[in-house]
Amino acid sequence: MPPFAMRRPSLDRSRLEALPGGWRFEILDETPSTNAALAERARSGEEPGLVITTEHQTAGRGRLDRGWITPARSALTVSALLRPSPSIPVERWPWLPLMTGVAVASVLRTKGYAAGLKWPNDVLIEGRKVCGILIERIETSEGAAAVIGFGLNTSLTREELPIETSTSLELESGAPVDRTEMLAALLEELGAAYEIWGSDPDELARRYRELSVTIGEHVRAELPGGEVWEGRATEIDDFGRLVIATDAGSRMVGAGDVIHARLRGRS
Repeated sequence: MPPFAMRRPSLDRSRLEALPGGWRFEILDETPSTNAALAERARSGEEPGLVITTEHQTAGRGRLDRGWITPARSALTVSALLRPSPSIPVERWPWLPLMTGVAVASVLRTKGYAAGLKWPNDVLIEGRKVCGILIERIETSEGAAAVIGFGLNTSLTREELPIETSTSLELESGAPVDRTEMLAALLEELGAAYEIWGSDPDELARRYRELSVTIGEHVRAELPGGEVWEGRATEIDDFGRLVIATDAGSRMVGAGDVIHARLRGRS
């Protein structure tokens, strides 16, 4: 067994089950995708609060259908089920991935990492991606459910990183990461951010802007249809879209790849 595998302990179920907030846990040894597993449960009528995590995700999927695979126990691969109240306007749903980014980045900052948010929800440390987020809306007979998925690199070595511009918490700190403690903190903060999302969208937007490393940057937005806009990122609008001041006027980006000019060539 490689030395790095020996220092990657499994998640501690007993510590997780003692968490407040109504979370319930299923820890899988291995699964293709925690989001896919939880989406199936949501369609079957699962109550909110279920968290599915795995020690080894073998066919994960990120934004824009990109693959995401990591060695066993080297990351936190997590999906949480929420069922927002039908009274919450559907226009607020695009803020769910941004909300998740706020929760993750906030926890990392409290633990001493220089974390920030690259629009819409990539969590970076000093310009390197440490966490990816994928939110899926699942239509069920009980109403729409939200599968909140995130993957946080905890102990990947430099050689194991999926891309050169990514990083892991251990690479950044030089110290081992207690994945169970980190997951507990993330879920506590996610619950708090979800309450704010439902009750005070202006406060959530304020917190996002404080953590943003995109606002104020010169960016290149590559849209799904092939169009490209370049300019200065000036704001996040009420719908969670990035506002870019281009030579042709302001443009709102709701989906696509946004590249920071100062990171171009690294991302």
